[in-house]
Amino acid sequence: MNRQESTPIIVIGGGLAGSEAAWQIGRRGYRVQLYEMKPQRFSPAHKSPLLAELVCSNSLGSDIPKSAPGLLKAELRALDSLIMAAAVANRVPAGRALAVAREGFSAFVEEKLAACPHIEIIREEVTGVPKNAIVVIAAGPLCSEALAAEIAKLTGAAHLHFYDAISPIIDGESLDYSRMFWASRYEADGSDYLNIPLSKEEYEAFHRELSMAESVPLHDFESPRYFEGCLPLEVIASRGIDTLRFGAMKPVGIRDSRSNEQPYALVQLRREDAAGRLFNIVGFQSKLKWGEQKRVFSQLPGLRNVVFVRFGAVHRNTFIASPLLLTEKLALRSNGNIFFAGQITGVEGYVESTAMGLLAGLNALALARGKDLPPPSPVTATGALIRYITSWQRDFQPMGINFGLLPPLTEGDVRGRGGGDMPKVSASGAQAAGGSLPAVKVRKSERGALYAQRALAALADFSQNEI
Repeated sequence: MNRQESTPIIVIGGGLAGSEAAWQIGRRGYRVQLYEMKPQRFSPAHKSPLLAELVCSNSLGSDIPKSAPGLLKAELRALDSLIMAAAVANRVPAGRALAVAREGFSAFVEEKLAACPHIEIIREEVTGVPKNAIVVIAAGPLCSEALAAEIAKLTGAAHLHFYDAISPIIDGESLDYSRMFWASRYEADGSDYLNIPLSKEEYEAFHRELSMAESVPLHDFESPRYFEGCLPLEVIASRGIDTLRFGAMKPVGIRDSRSNEQPYALVQLRREDAAGRLFNIVGFQSKLKWGEQKRVFSQLPGLRNVVFVRFGAVHRNTFIASPLLLTEKLALRSNGNIFFAGQITGVEGYVESTAMGLLAGLNALALARGKDLPPPSPVTATGALIRYITSWQRDFQPMGINFGLLPPLTEGDVRGRGGGDMPKVSASGAQAAGGSLPAVKVRKSERGALYAQRALAALADFSQNEI
Protein backbone atom coordinates (compact mmCIF):
# COMPACT_ATOMS: atom_id res chain seq x y z
CA MET A 1 0.00 0.00 0.00
CA ASN A 2 1.49 3.35 -0.99
CA ARG A 3 1.52 6.44 1.15
CA GLN A 4 -1.26 8.03 -0.84
CA GLU A 5 -3.61 5.19 0.20
CA SER A 6 -2.47 4.87 3.80
CA THR A 7 -1.57 8.31 5.17
CA PRO A 8 -3.67 11.38 4.34
CA ILE A 9 -2.49 14.95 4.64
CA ILE A 10 -4.19 16.63 7.60
CA VAL A 11 -5.56 20.16 7.32
CA ILE A 12 -6.61 21.84 10.57
CA GLY A 13 -9.19 24.60 10.19
CA GLY A 14 -12.08 24.94 7.76
CA GLY A 15 -11.86 28.66 7.09
CA LEU A 16 -10.85 30.15 3.76
CA ALA A 17 -7.19 29.08 3.99
CA GLY A 18 -7.92 25.56 5.22
CA SER A 19 -10.66 25.01 2.66
CA GLU A 20 -8.37 26.20 -0.13
CA ALA A 21 -5.49 24.00 1.05
CA ALA A 22 -7.74 20.93 1.23
CA TRP A 23 -9.12 21.65 -2.25
CA GLN A 24 -5.69 22.01 -3.86
CA ILE A 25 -4.61 18.68 -2.36
CA GLY A 26 -7.82 16.74 -2.91
CA ARG A 27 -8.47 17.84 -6.48
CA ARG A 28 -5.08 16.42 -7.43
CA GLY A 29 -6.08 12.97 -6.24
CA TYR A 30 -4.38 12.86 -2.84
CA ARG A 31 -6.23 11.96 0.36
CA VAL A 32 -6.81 14.80 2.79
CA GLN A 33 -8.59 15.04 6.12
CA LEU A 34 -10.04 18.49 6.82
CA TYR A 35 -10.72 19.11 10.52
CA GLU A 36 -13.18 21.82 11.60
CA MET A 37 -14.44 22.26 15.16
CA LYS A 38 -17.78 23.79 14.11
CA PRO A 39 -20.59 23.06 14.88
CA GLN A 40 -19.34 21.29 18.01
CA ARG A 41 -17.65 24.48 19.10
CA PHE A 42 -17.73 28.07 17.85
CA SER A 43 -15.25 30.88 18.32
CA PRO A 44 -16.68 34.14 19.72
CA ALA A 45 -16.89 35.55 16.17
CA HIS A 46 -18.29 32.59 14.24
CA LYS A 47 -22.02 31.92 13.90
CA SER A 48 -22.52 29.63 10.89
CA PRO A 49 -21.81 25.88 10.88
CA LEU A 50 -20.65 26.12 7.27
CA LEU A 51 -17.03 26.01 6.15
CA ALA A 52 -15.31 29.15 4.83
CA GLU A 53 -17.44 31.50 6.92
CA LEU A 54 -16.89 35.22 6.31
CA VAL A 55 -16.75 36.75 9.77
CA CYS A 56 -16.44 40.51 9.36
CA SER A 57 -17.07 41.99 5.92
CA ASN A 58 -18.61 40.22 2.95
CA SER A 59 -16.23 42.11 0.65
CA LEU A 60 -13.03 40.55 -0.60
CA GLY A 61 -11.68 43.94 -1.67
CA SER A 62 -10.87 45.54 -4.99
CA ASP A 63 -11.25 43.47 -8.15
CA ILE A 64 -9.56 45.97 -10.47
CA PRO A 65 -6.84 43.97 -12.29
CA LYS A 66 -4.30 46.80 -12.13
CA SER A 67 -4.63 47.12 -8.33
CA ALA A 68 -2.58 44.95 -5.99
CA PRO A 69 -5.66 43.20 -4.47
CA GLY A 70 -7.05 42.71 -7.98
CA LEU A 71 -3.76 41.20 -9.14
CA LEU A 72 -3.77 38.73 -6.24
CA LYS A 73 -7.28 37.64 -7.20
CA ALA A 74 -6.22 37.21 -10.84
CA GLU A 75 -3.33 35.01 -9.75
CA LEU A 76 -5.57 32.86 -7.58
CA ARG A 77 -8.06 32.43 -10.41
CA ALA A 78 -5.19 31.33 -12.66
CA LEU A 79 -4.28 28.71 -10.05
CA ASP A 80 -7.85 27.33 -9.91
CA SER A 81 -8.69 28.70 -6.46
CA LEU A 82 -11.85 27.27 -4.93
CA ILE A 83 -12.43 30.46 -2.91
CA MET A 84 -12.27 32.61 -6.04
CA ALA A 85 -14.69 30.27 -7.82
CA ALA A 86 -17.09 30.56 -4.87
CA ALA A 87 -16.79 34.36 -4.94
CA VAL A 88 -17.58 34.58 -8.64
CA ALA A 89 -20.57 32.24 -8.27
CA ASN A 90 -22.00 34.28 -5.39
CA ARG A 91 -21.00 37.82 -6.36
CA VAL A 92 -23.27 40.72 -5.40
CA PRO A 93 -23.11 44.30 -6.77
CA ALA A 94 -20.42 46.33 -5.00
CA GLY A 95 -18.90 48.62 -7.60
CA ARG A 96 -15.28 47.72 -8.24
CA ALA A 97 -15.05 45.51 -5.16
CA LEU A 98 -15.65 41.77 -5.06
CA ALA A 99 -18.45 41.29 -2.55
CA VAL A 100 -20.38 38.06 -2.06
CA ALA A 101 -23.55 36.64 -0.57
CA ARG A 102 -22.17 35.13 2.63
CA GLU A 103 -24.28 31.99 3.00
CA GLY A 104 -24.20 31.12 -0.68
CA PHE A 105 -20.43 31.61 -0.73
CA SER A 106 -19.84 29.28 2.22
CA ALA A 107 -22.35 26.71 0.95
CA PHE A 108 -20.58 26.63 -2.45
CA VAL A 109 -17.22 25.89 -0.78
CA GLU A 110 -18.66 23.20 1.49
CA GLU A 111 -20.51 21.47 -1.35
CA LYS A 112 -17.40 21.36 -3.53
CA LEU A 113 -15.24 19.96 -0.73
CA ALA A 114 -17.86 17.41 0.32
CA ALA A 115 -18.24 16.22 -3.28
CA CYS A 116 -14.51 15.59 -3.75
CA PRO A 117 -13.87 11.86 -3.22
CA HIS A 118 -10.37 12.49 -1.84
CA ILE A 119 -11.47 14.93 0.90
CA GLU A 120 -12.85 13.79 4.27
CA ILE A 121 -14.42 16.52 6.41
CA ILE A 122 -14.13 15.72 10.13
CA ARG A 123 -16.15 17.86 12.55
CA GLU A 124 -13.90 17.71 15.61
CA GLU A 125 -11.75 20.15 17.56
CA VAL A 126 -8.04 19.46 17.20
CA THR A 127 -6.08 19.87 20.41
CA GLY A 128 -2.87 18.11 19.40
CA VAL A 129 -0.82 18.19 16.20
CA PRO A 130 0.50 14.83 14.92
CA LYS A 131 4.28 15.10 14.69
CA ASN A 132 4.84 12.38 12.09
CA ALA A 133 2.05 13.25 9.66
CA ILE A 134 2.08 16.01 7.04
CA VAL A 135 -0.08 18.73 8.56
CA VAL A 136 -1.34 22.12 7.38
CA ILE A 137 -2.34 24.33 10.31
CA ALA A 138 -4.87 26.84 8.99
CA ALA A 139 -6.17 28.11 12.30
CA GLY A 140 -7.63 31.58 12.09
CA PRO A 141 -6.90 34.59 14.31
CA LEU A 142 -9.47 33.33 16.84
CA CYS A 143 -8.36 29.71 17.10
CA SER A 144 -9.33 27.76 20.21
CA GLU A 145 -7.29 28.05 23.39
CA ALA A 146 -6.29 24.39 23.21
CA LEU A 147 -4.98 24.69 19.65
CA ALA A 148 -3.26 27.99 20.44
CA ALA A 149 -1.47 26.27 23.31
CA GLU A 150 -0.38 23.49 20.97
CA ILE A 151 0.89 26.02 18.43
CA ALA A 152 2.78 27.77 21.20
CA LYS A 153 4.53 24.49 21.99
CA LEU A 154 5.47 24.02 18.34
CA THR A 155 6.70 27.56 17.77
CA GLY A 156 7.73 28.76 21.22
CA ALA A 157 5.33 30.91 23.21
CA ALA A 158 7.42 34.03 22.61
CA HIS A 159 6.75 33.72 18.87
CA LEU A 160 2.96 33.51 19.15
CA HIS A 161 1.19 36.88 19.33
CA PHE A 162 -2.32 37.35 20.67
CA TYR A 163 -2.77 41.06 20.00
CA ASP A 164 -2.04 43.23 17.02
CA ALA A 165 -0.76 46.76 17.50
CA ILE A 166 -0.43 47.99 13.94
CA SER A 167 0.71 51.44 12.87
CA PRO A 168 -0.34 52.80 9.47
CA ILE A 169 1.88 52.22 6.46
CA ILE A 170 1.98 54.87 3.76
CA ASP A 171 3.27 55.18 0.20
CA GLY A 172 6.56 57.09 0.08
CA GLU A 173 5.77 58.59 -3.32
CA SER A 174 2.76 60.42 -1.85
CA LEU A 175 4.82 62.38 0.71
CA ASP A 176 5.83 66.04 0.58
CA TYR A 177 9.51 65.70 1.54
CA SER A 178 9.96 69.47 1.70
CA ARG A 179 8.12 69.39 5.05
CA MET A 180 10.35 66.65 6.49
CA PHE A 181 13.99 65.88 7.29
CA TRP A 182 16.10 62.77 7.88
CA ALA A 183 17.53 62.18 11.35
CA SER A 184 17.97 59.56 14.06
CA ARG A 185 17.39 60.24 17.73
CA TYR A 186 20.55 61.34 19.58
CA GLU A 187 22.69 60.84 16.45
CA ALA A 188 24.17 63.93 14.83
CA ASP A 189 24.44 62.38 11.37
CA GLY A 190 21.75 59.68 11.62
CA SER A 191 19.35 59.17 8.75
CA ASP A 192 17.26 56.17 9.77
CA TYR A 193 13.99 58.07 10.20
CA LEU A 194 12.07 60.61 8.17
CA ASN A 195 10.88 63.25 10.62
CA ILE A 196 7.89 65.58 10.50
CA PRO A 197 8.37 68.57 12.85
CA LEU A 198 5.30 70.22 14.39
CA SER A 199 4.97 73.66 15.92
CA LYS A 200 2.94 74.15 19.10
CA GLU A 201 -0.04 75.32 17.04
CA GLU A 202 0.20 72.38 14.63
CA TYR A 203 0.50 69.88 17.47
CA GLU A 204 -2.48 71.24 19.39
CA ALA A 205 -4.61 71.30 16.23
CA PHE A 206 -3.70 67.65 15.56
CA HIS A 207 -4.45 66.69 19.18
CA ARG A 208 -7.83 68.39 18.99
CA GLU A 209 -8.85 66.61 15.77
CA LEU A 210 -7.59 63.27 17.08
CA SER A 211 -9.59 63.64 20.28
CA MET A 212 -12.81 64.27 18.37
CA ALA A 213 -12.38 61.50 15.78
CA GLU A 214 -14.70 58.47 15.69
CA SER A 215 -13.39 55.05 16.69
CA VAL A 216 -14.36 51.57 15.47
CA PRO A 217 -16.80 49.88 17.91
CA LEU A 218 -15.36 46.90 19.75
CA HIS A 219 -16.54 43.41 18.83
CA ASP A 220 -18.26 41.37 21.53
CA PHE A 221 -15.17 39.18 21.87
CA GLU A 222 -12.74 42.10 22.28
CA SER A 223 -11.87 43.85 25.52
CA PRO A 224 -11.12 47.56 25.92
CA ARG A 225 -8.35 46.63 28.37
CA TYR A 226 -5.33 47.24 26.14
CA PHE A 227 -1.73 46.43 26.97
CA GLU A 228 0.16 49.59 27.84
CA GLY A 229 2.67 48.74 25.15
CA CYS A 230 0.05 48.86 22.38
CA LEU A 231 -2.34 51.59 23.44
CA PRO A 232 -4.24 53.26 20.59
CA LEU A 233 -2.92 56.72 19.82
CA GLU A 234 -6.28 58.31 20.62
CA VAL A 235 -6.39 56.62 24.05
CA ILE A 236 -3.00 58.12 24.90
CA ALA A 237 -4.19 61.52 23.66
CA SER A 238 -7.25 61.34 25.92
CA ARG A 239 -5.01 61.30 28.99
CA GLY A 240 -3.86 64.87 28.50
CA ILE A 241 -2.74 67.49 26.02
CA ASP A 242 0.96 66.65 26.37
CA THR A 243 0.85 62.85 26.63
CA LEU A 244 1.70 62.32 22.95
CA ARG A 245 4.68 64.70 23.26
CA PHE A 246 6.10 62.31 25.86
CA GLY A 247 5.23 59.24 23.80
CA ALA A 248 4.92 58.59 20.08
CA MET A 249 5.42 62.27 19.19
CA LYS A 250 8.28 63.12 21.54
CA PRO A 251 10.88 65.46 19.99
CA VAL A 252 13.66 64.68 22.51
CA GLY A 253 17.02 63.90 20.91
CA ILE A 254 16.06 65.26 17.48
CA ARG A 255 17.11 68.56 15.96
CA ASP A 256 15.70 69.86 12.70
CA SER A 257 18.67 69.78 10.33
CA ARG A 258 17.34 72.89 8.61
CA SER A 259 17.07 75.09 11.71
CA ASN A 260 19.19 73.14 14.24
CA GLU A 261 16.32 73.49 16.71
CA GLN A 262 14.33 70.85 18.56
CA PRO A 263 10.72 70.77 17.30
CA TYR A 264 7.81 71.22 19.69
CA ALA A 265 6.53 67.76 18.66
CA LEU A 266 7.60 65.20 16.11
CA VAL A 267 6.20 62.40 13.96
CA GLN A 268 8.66 59.77 12.78
CA LEU A 269 8.35 57.66 9.64
CA ARG A 270 10.35 54.43 9.47
CA ARG A 271 11.24 52.62 6.25
CA GLU A 272 9.31 49.41 5.67
CA ASP A 273 11.53 48.43 2.74
CA ALA A 274 15.12 49.08 1.72
CA ALA A 275 14.13 51.28 -1.20
CA GLY A 276 12.07 53.62 0.98
CA ARG A 277 8.89 53.07 -1.01
CA LEU A 278 6.84 52.32 2.11
CA PHE A 279 6.92 54.03 5.51
CA ASN A 280 5.49 53.12 8.91
CA ILE A 281 4.09 56.00 11.00
CA VAL A 282 5.83 55.08 14.24
CA GLY A 283 3.58 54.61 17.26
CA PHE A 284 0.35 55.53 15.43
CA GLN A 285 -1.58 52.32 16.12
CA SER A 286 -5.22 53.34 16.26
CA LYS A 287 -8.81 52.15 16.66
CA LEU A 288 -10.12 55.09 14.64
CA LYS A 289 -12.29 54.31 11.62
CA TRP A 290 -10.24 54.22 8.43
CA GLY A 291 -11.87 57.34 7.03
CA GLU A 292 -11.09 59.17 10.26
CA GLN A 293 -7.48 58.03 10.20
CA LYS A 294 -7.10 59.38 6.68
CA ARG A 295 -8.80 62.66 7.59
CA VAL A 296 -6.86 63.29 10.81
CA PHE A 297 -3.43 61.97 9.85
CA SER A 298 -3.53 63.78 6.49
CA GLN A 299 -3.56 67.05 8.43
CA LEU A 300 0.03 66.48 9.52
CA PRO A 301 2.64 68.52 7.61
CA GLY A 302 3.72 66.76 4.43
CA LEU A 303 0.87 64.22 4.50
CA ARG A 304 -1.87 66.21 2.74
CA ASN A 305 -1.89 63.86 -0.26
CA VAL A 306 -0.75 60.74 1.56
CA VAL A 307 -1.78 57.32 0.23
CA PHE A 308 -2.38 54.71 2.93
CA VAL A 309 -1.24 51.16 2.15
CA ARG A 310 -2.51 49.92 5.52
CA PHE A 311 -4.38 51.71 8.29
CA GLY A 312 -3.59 51.45 11.98
CA ALA A 313 -5.29 48.87 14.18
CA VAL A 314 -5.35 47.37 17.66
CA HIS A 315 -7.35 44.17 17.81
CA ARG A 316 -7.29 40.63 19.04
CA ASN A 317 -5.33 38.42 16.69
CA THR A 318 -3.25 35.28 16.72
CA PHE A 319 -0.27 35.09 14.42
CA ILE A 320 3.19 33.57 14.54
CA ALA A 321 6.58 35.21 14.02
CA SER A 322 6.78 33.70 10.55
CA PRO A 323 10.14 35.25 9.52
CA LEU A 324 11.81 33.35 12.37
CA LEU A 325 9.78 30.17 12.10
CA LEU A 326 8.81 29.41 8.50
CA THR A 327 10.65 28.50 5.33
CA GLU A 328 9.59 29.92 1.98
CA LYS A 329 7.48 26.76 1.58
CA LEU A 330 5.48 27.80 4.71
CA ALA A 331 6.88 24.83 6.63
CA LEU A 332 8.30 25.03 10.14
CA ARG A 333 12.07 25.25 10.12
CA SER A 334 12.06 22.88 13.11
CA ASN A 335 9.69 20.34 11.51
CA GLY A 336 9.34 20.35 7.74
CA ASN A 337 6.20 18.17 7.90
CA ILE A 338 4.17 20.96 9.52
CA PHE A 339 2.93 23.81 7.35
CA PHE A 340 1.08 26.99 8.33
CA ALA A 341 -1.54 28.77 6.25
CA GLY A 342 -3.87 31.74 6.42
CA GLN A 343 -3.91 34.77 8.66
CA ILE A 344 -1.92 33.03 11.37
CA THR A 345 1.14 33.36 9.11
CA GLY A 346 0.99 37.16 9.27
CA VAL A 347 -1.01 38.11 6.22
CA GLU A 348 -4.00 40.40 6.50
CA GLY A 349 -7.21 39.86 4.58
CA TYR A 350 -9.50 37.17 3.19
CA VAL A 351 -7.76 36.84 -0.17
CA GLU A 352 -4.26 36.96 1.30
CA SER A 353 -5.23 34.16 3.71
CA THR A 354 -6.60 32.16 0.79
CA ALA A 355 -3.32 32.58 -1.12
CA MET A 356 -1.33 31.20 1.81
CA GLY A 357 -3.75 28.27 2.05
CA LEU A 358 -3.32 27.51 -1.64
CA LEU A 359 0.48 27.57 -1.46
CA ALA A 360 0.64 25.61 1.81
CA GLY A 361 -1.59 22.96 0.27
CA LEU A 362 0.59 22.68 -2.83
CA ASN A 363 3.77 22.52 -0.77
CA ALA A 364 2.35 19.85 1.53
CA LEU A 365 1.33 17.81 -1.50
CA ALA A 366 4.77 18.23 -3.08
CA LEU A 367 6.36 16.90 0.11
CA ALA A 368 3.99 13.93 0.22
CA ARG A 369 4.88 13.02 -3.36
CA GLY A 370 8.61 13.58 -2.93
CA LYS A 371 8.67 16.58 -5.26
CA ASP A 372 10.20 20.03 -4.97
CA LEU A 373 8.02 23.04 -5.74
CA PRO A 374 9.90 26.37 -5.86
CA PRO A 375 7.86 29.32 -4.57
CA PRO A 376 6.31 31.81 -6.98
CA SER A 377 8.58 34.64 -8.07
CA PRO A 378 8.52 37.69 -5.74
CA VAL A 379 7.33 39.75 -8.72
CA THR A 380 3.96 37.99 -8.31
CA ALA A 381 1.55 39.04 -5.58
CA THR A 382 1.57 35.54 -4.07
CA GLY A 383 5.36 35.38 -4.16
CA ALA A 384 5.68 38.86 -2.67
CA LEU A 385 3.52 37.82 0.29
CA ILE A 386 5.67 34.71 0.81
CA ARG A 387 8.80 36.82 0.77
CA TYR A 388 7.30 39.33 3.21
CA ILE A 389 6.30 36.79 5.85
CA THR A 390 9.47 34.68 5.59
CA SER A 391 12.11 37.43 5.40
CA TRP A 392 13.75 38.69 8.56
CA GLN A 393 12.15 41.81 10.05
CA ARG A 394 12.77 43.65 13.28
CA ASP A 395 9.11 44.27 14.12
CA PHE A 396 7.03 41.79 12.14
CA GLN A 397 3.36 42.75 11.80
CA PRO A 398 0.55 41.38 9.59
CA MET A 399 0.31 42.93 6.13
CA GLY A 400 -2.12 42.87 3.22
CA ILE A 401 -1.01 42.83 -0.39
CA ASN A 402 0.20 46.10 -1.89
CA PHE A 403 2.55 47.01 -4.71
CA GLY A 404 5.13 48.18 -2.19
CA LEU A 405 5.85 44.51 -1.42
CA LEU A 406 6.75 43.77 -5.05
CA PRO A 407 10.20 44.54 -6.48
CA PRO A 408 10.32 47.91 -8.30
CA LEU A 409 9.68 47.97 -12.02
CA THR A 410 12.76 47.91 -14.25
CA GLU A 411 13.48 49.01 -17.82
CA GLY A 412 12.95 45.43 -18.91
CA ASP A 413 9.43 45.48 -17.47
CA VAL A 414 8.40 48.54 -19.46
CA ARG A 415 10.14 47.94 -22.82
CA GLY A 416 7.28 45.86 -24.12
CA ARG A 417 4.49 48.24 -23.16
CA GLY A 418 4.24 49.59 -26.72
CA GLY A 419 5.00 53.15 -27.82
CA GLY A 420 5.91 56.18 -25.80
CA ASP A 421 9.19 57.29 -24.30
CA MET A 422 11.08 55.11 -21.89
CA PRO A 423 10.71 56.15 -18.26
CA LYS A 424 13.75 57.79 -16.71
CA VAL A 425 15.86 55.85 -14.23
CA SER A 426 14.91 56.83 -10.70
CA ALA A 427 17.26 59.06 -8.78
CA SER A 428 17.50 56.50 -5.99
CA GLY A 429 19.07 53.93 -8.30
CA ALA A 430 17.25 51.18 -6.44
CA GLN A 431 17.80 47.70 -7.82
CA ALA A 432 14.96 45.34 -8.57
CA ALA A 433 14.98 42.29 -6.32
CA GLY A 434 16.66 39.35 -7.95
CA GLY A 435 17.91 41.35 -10.94
CA SER A 436 20.59 43.80 -12.01
CA LEU A 437 18.50 46.38 -13.84
CA PRO A 438 17.89 49.67 -12.03
CA ALA A 439 14.38 50.62 -10.98
CA VAL A 440 12.51 53.11 -13.14
CA LYS A 441 9.81 55.61 -12.44
CA VAL A 442 6.55 55.07 -14.27
CA ARG A 443 3.44 57.23 -14.37
CA LYS A 444 1.08 56.18 -11.61
CA SER A 445 -1.72 55.55 -14.11
CA GLU A 446 0.44 52.93 -15.88
CA ARG A 447 2.18 51.36 -12.90
CA GLY A 448 -0.50 48.88 -11.85
CA ALA A 449 -0.95 47.44 -15.32
CA LEU A 450 2.80 46.89 -15.66
CA TYR A 451 3.02 45.18 -12.27
CA ALA A 452 0.13 42.92 -13.29
CA GLN A 453 1.60 42.13 -16.71
CA ARG A 454 4.94 41.18 -15.16
CA ALA A 455 3.35 39.14 -12.36
CA LEU A 456 1.02 37.07 -14.52
CA ALA A 457 3.86 36.23 -16.91
CA ALA A 458 5.96 35.01 -13.98
CA LEU A 459 3.03 33.08 -12.54
CA ALA A 460 2.81 31.09 -15.76
CA ASP A 461 6.31 29.75 -14.99
CA PHE A 462 5.15 28.69 -11.53
CA SER A 463 2.12 26.94 -12.99
CA GLN A 464 4.38 24.89 -15.27
CA ASN A 465 5.83 23.26 -12.14
CA GLU A 466 2.43 21.66 -11.51
CA ILE A 467 2.75 18.51 -9.47
